Amino acid sequence: MDKKYFLAFDLGATSGRSILASIENGKIEMKELTRFPSRIIHLHGKYYWSIYALYGALKEGLRAAARENVKIESVGIDTWGVDFVYLGEDGTFMGLPRTYRDPYTNGIPEEVFGIVPKKEIYGLTGIQIMNFNSLYQLFAAKKEHSSAYHAASEALFMPDALAYLLSGEKVCEYTIASTSQILNPRTKCMETGLLENLGLKKDLFRDIVMPGTVIGTLTKDIEEDTGLKNVKVVAVAGHDTASAIAAIPAENERFAYLSSGTWSLMGIEVPEPVITEETYQMNFTNEGGVEGTTRFLKNITGMWLLEQCRAEWAGRGKEYTYSEITKMAESAEPFRSLVDSDHPSFANPGNMPEAIKNYCKNTNQPVPGSESDFIRCIFESLALKYKSVLESLNKISLFPIEKLHVIGGGSQNKLLNQWIANSIGIPVVAGPAEATAMGNIMMQAKALGLVGNLSDIRNLVRNSVAPELFLPQDAPVWEDAYRKFVDKTAVPKL
Repeated sequence: MDKKYFLAFDLGATSGRSILASIENGKIEMKELTRFPSRIIHLHGKYYWSIYALYGALKEGLRAAARENVKIESVGIDTWGVDFVYLGEDGTFMGLPRTYRDPYTNGIPEEVFGIVPKKEIYGLTGIQIMNFNSLYQLFAAKKEHSSAYHAASEALFMPDALAYLLSGEKVCEYTIASTSQILNPRTKCMETGLLENLGLKKDLFRDIVMPGTVIGTLTKDIEEDTGLKNVKVVAVAGHDTASAIAAIPAENERFAYLSSGTWSLMGIEVPEPVITEETYQMNFTNEGGVEGTTRFLKNITGMWLLEQCRAEWAGRGKEYTYSEITKMAESAEPFRSLVDSDHPSFANPGNMPEAIKNYCKNTNQPVPGSESDFIRCIFESLALKYKSVLESLNKISLFPIEKLHVIGGGSQNKLLNQWIANSIGIPVVAGPAEATAMGNIMMQAKALGLVGNLSDIRNLVRNSVAPELFLPQDAPVWEDAYRKFVDKTAVPKL
């Protein structure tokens, strides 16, 4: 096969990147071209994504790709979930999209459940109840008499909205729509009846297209502006986690995955959604994957605690590299203090170290003293939290979970990977760190017929990367620590 070039736009809630990739002789190679912030605008008490700044950043990425002097076959965009932009009848954006970090949805789920019971919503959508889900954003917008909501003729999720800006064509891609708590994972259609019962507009979202669909080509204006010609725009797995999971270098289906970053997402890949009384009680979610699969997973607060601590320390003139952070964690006393990263007090505190101190005081644990104590507390707590979620997955999974694949930026944290293996008692396979971009690119390749199916994709990824293996150690010590974790975090014994 001749070398083919693709451009992936991988947008996270903090920053985004444009990545040029080539596929040749069964291997993928990648090169980062540009990096840019995902800017949040705080205006009149509301929080928005600066979508036009993102559009400008995409064009800069296209220009950078043009300067590489290679033939770009296609581009694809993945982003975080749930957020969307309203469009008017003429196709223009009705203002900026609200961000999921906007507190306007606080308390909204409880109001919604007063109209349609919580259990009924979960039964229809199979999605974990989180106050920022798209369903609650729509309800909140109507409640605050949003002009954008009332004037909108349709809405596009973030990757679809950005693809529309590049191509002029509108779609509603399956994996990103699945994060909304509006999609029915059994029918793979939007639950218009649910929207209607809540008094919401039922026709805002288009019919679903599956990842690997060619949307169109770059508009003439974009071609003239960037110098790229005849480049296809592909609807990849638009949710970044769906793209990442497509690029897991697994050899069979008997694995769990952990997408490790600001958020951690831990789950298994299944052919059909799992929606039962048990999964409802455990608040697991069923999100869309490639080839119609379901990502059965749990959202877990991940490195957010560490990121917020680092920001607080930096404000006091103490900045630490990740190498220093690892050494600090190793030097601290083990299992001194343990916290539940998902506790509401850690959602968005003004001072994360103080929030951790208060949690420890309230659970009769030693309060972290040094920065090293805080770091060790966070890493050990995450490793033990993952064990509790994996135990729940094992109760539901139809297959034995033999390995945990850790992907994303957190997969580069060797100390945490080892502690996760120690905690869960099965091997941890770490990498690729660039799983999201790889999955994005591979779905472009699938759209162009260069790979056939998910098995082909994972074979190509395995041929291109060298993941690191971590085997469990010190099992009795970690079992004792888990008992303490259960006691101090009130983990339900399922």
